[in-house]
Amino acid sequence: AVVSTQSGHYGRGYYTAGPFKWRDCQTPKEILEEWCSTQVLSPPMWSGNCRVKVAGVLYLLSDYEVKGKVHKDWGPADERLALYVLLDNKLVPEHIEQRTLYNPLRPEIAQGVIELFVDIFPKSREIPGPINITPRAPQDLELRVIIWNCSDVVLSDISMTGELMSDIYVKGWLKGQDKKQRTDVHYRSLNGEGNFNWRLIFPFKYLPAEEVMVIKKKEHFYSIDKHEEKHPAIFCVQIWDNDIFHADDFLGVLELNLNKMPKPAKFAKTVSLDDLIDNDKGKEVQVISLFDQKNIKGWWPCYCDYDPSIPRELTGKIEMEVEILTKEDAETKPAGKARDEPNENPKLKPPDRPATSFSWFSSPWKSMRYILWANYKWYIIGGLLILLVIAFVLIFLYSLPGGVADMLMAKF
Repeated sequence: AVVSTQSGHYGRGYYTAGPFKWRDCQTPKEILEEWCSTQVLSPPMWSGNCRVKVAGVLYLLSDYEVKGKVHKDWGPADERLALYVLLDNKLVPEHIEQRTLYNPLRPEIAQGVIELFVDIFPKSREIPGPINITPRAPQDLELRVIIWNCSDVVLSDISMTGELMSDIYVKGWLKGQDKKQRTDVHYRSLNGEGNFNWRLIFPFKYLPAEEVMVIKKKEHFYSIDKHEEKHPAIFCVQIWDNDIFHADDFLGVLELNLNKMPKPAKFAKTVSLDDLIDNDKGKEVQVISLFDQKNIKGWWPCYCDYDPSIPRELTGKIEMEVEILTKEDAETKPAGKARDEPNENPKLKPPDRPATSFSWFSSPWKSMRYILWANYKWYIIGGLLILLVIAFVLIFLYSLPGGVADMLMAKF
């Protein structure tokens, strides 16, 4: 048996369908009339469906509901108003019980609390069926991100010729997932531009009702079973500078909540940090839900915030196309990672990079041509001419004694 301080009635809202459907065997109007009778009060006096007088107090439906806001599962107006009156008098609280758990071996120490929802119905009335409490099954979705271009990326390296440059690549992942994906490297960017045409693909499970991703992972590497975690659907993208002999340099980051992401700019020149939701100026920005819009393309700002006490610095701009597909849509519109097959939806061509975009370590002849020759051509030509003149002088000096000796011998 359950000994409860709650009454047998409960109420959260008068809905005729949906998860909050009214389950009591009496309607709010019946409960209100019964309460007035037990309290020796006059019956409720109704004026239409939106006005009622109870115990000398006038209640209006407009005092409880926002004008024009109507829920598709709401019941009749008079039943809703009767429920509001009951709630004001604390007669139908939601019937949630809390019980402390104990262990017989240590009865003096609480082992936790169990919270449960209790339905109490009189046997003399019709008892409704049980509530379906099966956990919601997450949807299988796929996030596709195409990294098109970067612009105005900070230049963190100095080339052999003294020029500022960066070897740019982009890394992306869904926050909460361990698997990160990255593009190839745009070498020797001298103006902060990077071209990629690179596709990232992230399958994930999503609960629309809670707006969270569901991720199953082992708590420790030695754990046998996986546990379930729920994370906001946040896509992280970072811009990095590739280095060979030491750690790569971090250049900038962008985090996009897929449920509430800032609308991108159409052109790189119009992008600024004011486009972010949490911008320093407190400016309101237009936001979208990718789960509603499904696909969007444009430019977003990337920033660096090593020290939270220092204002953010714009360290680059990135052009992306972000798309969400259901599992069925992903199967009917196949696409491979990067530019791998099936390279469809859309087909990605190799990026049109400058001829100077290459790795000097793996292309020494290109390094000679585009770095040394392009920057020191006249010095090299001048040096070769000087060496040629010196060679002629040395040959002349070497042959001079023999020539003089031959001339003297010819006279005698």
